Amino acid sequence: MAPPVAVSPLIKTARWSALLLGVLYGKQRFEYLKPIAEEERRIEEAEKKAREEQERIYKQLSEANSDTILK
Repeated sequence: MAPPVAVSPLIKTARWSALLLGVLYGKQRFEYLKPIAEEERRIEEAEKKAREEQERIYKQLSEANSDTILK
């Protein structure tokens, strides 16, 4: 196997710069999307509660309608 080739300092600097810029971009993007996701979770939780309440009412009504003498 051939010995490793020395990498140019310019290429090393470019790689590290790209890595750091990517990390900074990711942090900035995460901070931007975090409140949006929290709002979506809050809305989804409210919709889930409303849906469960409707299902509970539907179940009570269906049980009430099934309790008849004509079974």
